Amino acid sequence: MKPIPKSLSQKLLQREANHALRKLPICKDLIDFASNDYIGFANNEDLFHKAHQYLLVNKIKTNGATGSRLLSGNHSLYQLAEDFIAEFHNSESALIFNSGYDANIGFFSSVPQRNDVILYDELCHASIRDGIQMSNAKSYKFQHNNFEELERLILKLTTHNLQFSTFYVVTESVFSMDGDSPNLEELVVICEKYDCYLVVDEAHALGVFGENGEGVVQNLSLQDKVFARIMTFGKGLGCHGAAILGSQELKRYLVNFARSFIYTTGLSPHSVASVFVAYQKLSKEKVALEQLKRNIIHFNQEKAQMGLKPLFVYSKSAIQCAIAAGNENVKSIAKQLQDRGFDVKAILSPTVPEGQERLRFCLHSYNSEKEISDVLQQLSLLVFK
Repeated sequence: MKPIPKSLSQKLLQREANHALRKLPICKDLIDFASNDYIGFANNEDLFHKAHQYLLVNKIKTNGATGSRLLSGNHSLYQLAEDFIAEFHNSESALIFNSGYDANIGFFSSVPQRNDVILYDELCHASIRDGIQMSNAKSYKFQHNNFEELERLILKLTTHNLQFSTFYVVTESVFSMDGDSPNLEELVVICEKYDCYLVVDEAHALGVFGENGEGVVQNLSLQDKVFARIMTFGKGLGCHGAAILGSQELKRYLVNFARSFIYTTGLSPHSVASVFVAYQKLSKEKVALEQLKRNIIHFNQEKAQMGLKPLFVYSKSAIQCAIAAGNENVKSIAKQLQDRGFDVKAILSPTVPEGQERLRFCLHSYNSEKEISDVLQQLSLLVFK
C-alpha cells in the first residue's frame, strides 16, 4: 500500500504531540453521559418495530432510495414525512436532507449570494462554517451571543458598503460545545430593525425544549420571524437526517440550487420511516421530556451544592460542560471517569479554543438522579484532590 504524503504524516505527528490526535472509540458498557440521545429514542425498541411495521403494512420493501430525489429516489414516504414535520413545527414547508451537515452545507453554499453578507456567531458549528466558506457571500463572525457587537457590525457594513443587498444572521438555539442559548427574542428585534434574515440551527433543541420537544424557536413562538430553521434528527429524535424549515419558496429554491441535496442519493425508505414514526411519537411524548427537564435541574442543583458550579459553562440545556484546560489534562480526567463507569467525553482543542478544553456531560431522560449525583461526586474527587 502506498504511504500517505510526508506533509500529511507531519500533520498527524503534530496532532499527536499536542495530545489532540483523534481515534475511533471502543464502545463500552458505561453509564451514558456522552450520547446525544437525550430522550432515549435511539434505543427505543417500540420505535424500531413501528418503523419496520409501517414499511410492511405499506408494502415498502426497498432497501435503498436508488438515486437522487430528483431522479429515482423521491419515494412516497418523503412527502408524508415532510408534511408531518412542517405541521409539527408550524412551518410552511420542510425539506429533508441526509444529515445536519448536508443541510447546513446546502443552505449556506446556495442561499446567500455574491453581494450578500453572512454574520454568524463565532461558536457556530463546523458544518455552518464549512457551508459559509463555500458561499460567494462575504462573511463576518461576531462574539458569542454578543448582540451589541452584532449591531455595531451591521451598522458599520451598511454605512461603508452600500453594495451589500441582503444580510443573514446565523446562530444556534443550543450551542453544542457550551450548551448555552442566545436571547432569540432580542435577536429577532435586531433582525427586524435592520431587515436581516435570521437562520437558527436547532440541532440540540429538538426533543429537549418545548411542550413536545419542538425546539426553542417554537417554544418562544418566534417561528414566523425566523427565515430558516435547521432541525437535525440524529440527536433528540434518535434517527438520521435533517430538515430545513421555511417558506414554500425557500424549499423550491433549495431543491433547485442546494448541491448537497441535488447531487446525492436520498435516504432509504427505512431511514425516512424511522424519522416519520419518531416525529409521531414526539408529538405525543410527555414522560421522557419531563424527566429530562427534572434531570437538568437536578444536575445544576448538585453541581452548585458540590462547589463545582465555577467549573461549568452556564447552561439550562441537556449539554453541561466543565472547563479543564489542556488536552492532556482533560483526557486524563475523562479517562478516570470512564474507568469508574461513567461515559464522559473530553472535548479537545482545536475543536474548542486552546485553554477551553472541557468535559462534556450529556444528560438524558433515562439517567437516574443517583447516576447524576455519583458522576458529579467522582468529578469533585478528581478536580479537588
